[in-house]
Amino acid sequence: MLIPITDYAAGAAVATDLVNTSPTVRAHRGEALTGPEALAGFLAEHGLRPDALAGGLTEQDVFEVHLLRREVRGIMETETEEQAVAGAAVLTRRAGLAPVLRRDGDGRWQWHVPTAPGASLADELAALAGIALFGVVRALGHDRFRGCAAPDCRGVFADTSRGGRRAYCAPELCGNRRNVAEHRARRREGSAVR
Repeated sequence: MLIPITDYAAGAAVATDLVNTSPTVRAHRGEALTGPEALAGFLAEHGLRPDALAGGLTEQDVFEVHLLRREVRGIMETETEEQAVAGAAVLTRRAGLAPVLRRDGDGRWQWHVPTAPGASLADELAALAGIALFGVVRALGHDRFRGCAAPDCRGVFADTSRGGRRAYCAPELCGNRRNVAEHRARRREGSAVR
């Protein structure tokens, strides 16, 4: 797999979504990556085609990806930039090779990090997450790693939004749930006043 260095936001989205597939975060829904089919769906949803997919997905791949998401979460929860960078370096070294310059579809030179031939799926995803987390720290700062603002959610995320004001790990779920709860509370208060 070739991991583009300059498009760290896409990799950060994968890292965020991976961490938030955990039953720790999804207590009301449970484990999202229940088996090879669910993992294949996750990869397809993010447009990922790691080299390791050539042999098909196994339960071992799922197990290794479950372990990886714990590592990625740990990096997003670090207290300092130095800790985040050190953690991202560990992830990147699992399969990342020396950066290379390759031309993109428009003929421009772009930096990429290739992954080692024969690397496992979890190792390729680790390299992708590591490069993305490096990018977040370098371009946006460590304070862009955050916990979800929804009171009933334990999700974490890398905020790569332009304004840096993202508050929820999954705005379409957690943000919407919170907006609905606040709307209902205002309606109840309005009914009580009358």
